[in-house]
Amino acid sequence: MTGTAQTDGASPITIAMAQYSQLPIGKPFGSFANTVRSIASERDAEGRKPQLVVFPEMHLFGTPDMDGAQHRAAERAAATDLHDDFARRLGGLARELGIWLIPGTVCEKNPSGHVFNTMPVFAPDGSLTATYRKICPWRPYEQYTPGTSFTTVDIPGVGRLGLTICYDAWFPEISRQVAWMGADIIINLVRTTTPDRRQELVLARANAIVNQAFVLSLNAPAPEGFGESILVSPEGTPIVQIHGNEPDLAIATVDLAQARRVRDRGTLGINRMWHQFGSGDATIPLPLYQGRIDPNTWSPAPR
Repeated sequence: MTGTAQTDGASPITIAMAQYSQLPIGKPFGSFANTVRSIASERDAEGRKPQLVVFPEMHLFGTPDMDGAQHRAAERAAATDLHDDFARRLGGLARELGIWLIPGTVCEKNPSGHVFNTMPVFAPDGSLTATYRKICPWRPYEQYTPGTSFTTVDIPGVGRLGLTICYDAWFPEISRQVAWMGADIIINLVRTTTPDRRQELVLARANAIVNQAFVLSLNAPAPEGFGESILVSPEGTPIVQIHGNEPDLAIATVDLAQARRVRDRGTLGINRMWHQFGSGDATIPLPLYQGRIDPNTWSPAPR
């Protein structure tokens, strides 16, 4: 399945969205590596190979046929500190293929004993470029420690990624924050097992529209998820969508600079939300956050 969204004057990026079945903990790494190699050899409709390969939430941490306690124990036992052989293998795979690799999310442990749901990003040179810890675990079912910071990743000459995970999409403050940090595309990795995937598709489009950013919402297929992965333009138009809950691969080529153009010109040439407040406007209190909208800072981070 392929799709294209380009505008003139910018370097595009080809993204492979792997709506693939979760792999159980302990499965030989070679199985995943061969899958990524196969994806990296695919091409979009115009013959371009993927530069960024993305998998769903907890793709490498499957716990089939386990109850809640067994599931949590297995994840904790397999958790990585992202400095171990597991992380080195992921980085080596990205380096071997010369791609940006987001292998789903992983269980990350730290010395204090906390376990996070973390999205790592590996660069084509094999380095671990960024990590993002899920701020909003789906409580009470997910017992990960919440993250406390936001993350963006620059792909030189292409654009900026903003990282979010699954339930984060239900909190508009999180998407707004990474958009304000200059994200051209919000990557939202998902493993939704419940019927509210229909609502998440609405949220993907809404978050794209109100932040004037691409949104990639990548879900797992059945039985781990409801599928229906989607990539949305900064004006809310689906670029490519995987219909159904079967394993599938979507490849789309997008020009991330389109997000910046939409912010400058307005959605459909009309709405310029990031230009709403001027330097002479009064500060607006936001009691919920014990903060404010400051007109002097109401614009995405400069590039």
